[in-house]
Amino acid sequence: MKNTELIERLVKFNLTRQEAVLYICLWENGNLTGYEASKISGISRSNVYSSLSALVEKGAAYVSEGTALVYQAVAPEEFLNNKLREYERDREYIVQGMPEKELVKSGYFTIQGHTHIKNKIYHMIKDCEKRIYFSAEADIILEYRELLQERKKCGLKIVLMSNGDFLQEGTVFYRDEPEEGQLRLITDSRYVLTGELRGQSSDTCLYSEQENLVSIMKDALRNRMRLLELKGTERIEEND
Repeated sequence: MKNTELIERLVKFNLTRQEAVLYICLWENGNLTGYEASKISGISRSNVYSSLSALVEKGAAYVSEGTALVYQAVAPEEFLNNKLREYERDREYIVQGMPEKELVKSGYFTIQGHTHIKNKIYHMIKDCEKRIYFSAEADIILEYRELLQERKKCGLKIVLMSNGDFLQEGTVFYRDEPEEGQLRLITDSRYVLTGELRGQSSDTCLYSEQENLVSIMKDALRNRMRLLELKGTERIEEND
C-alpha cells in the first residue's frame, strides 16, 4: 500500500509508473543489473532496460559500465530537489514568457475535485490584496491558517465564520455552524468561490468574478453575520 502511494507521487515528477516501480526497486536493493531488476520487480526484461535507461536520462539513476551495466538509484532528496529546481526555472520562464492576456472578465466556472478546489482557495488567499471573507468548517479553514496569518501581517482584513475553538489574532471571527463541507470565499470583493469540499473527487465549486454573484454572496454573508450577532453568537473583534 505504501509503495502504491509512493508510485503515484513519483509519477508527478515525470516518471512513468513502471519507472517509479524500478526506482523504488533500485533504492531498496542497491546496485542491480537489468536482469536482477527484472527478476525482483517482476517487469519483463524487454521493458526493464528501456525503463532503466529512462531513469538515467531523467536523473533518477546512475549507471556503471563494466562487464554488465549496473544501475543505482539517485537519492530521493537529490533527485526530487533537482526536479523542483527544473520546475522552478520552467515556471519562471512560462510566467514571464506568456503573451499578455486580454482584460476580459471571466464568467462562471466550475472547479471540480478536492485537490483543485483546495489549490484555488490557496491562490485566492495568497493573491488577495485587501480583504477576505471565509465561511467554512474549522477543519477546512485550519488548512490555511498559516497562510491567513501571513496575509494578515500584510494588512489584509480577514473575516472568518466557522465552528471549532480556534482564534486568530487580528481577525474578525464569528462562531458559526456551516453546513458540512460547504464553503464560501470572497476576496477583494471581486472574486467568489462557493460550493462543497468533502474530500471527494466529485467535490464541486463555482468560481466567478461576475459582480452580480459577488454582490449576492456578500449580502448573504452580511445577513448571516447580522443574524449571528442578533443571536448573541460569540464574535472576536479585529484588534489592529
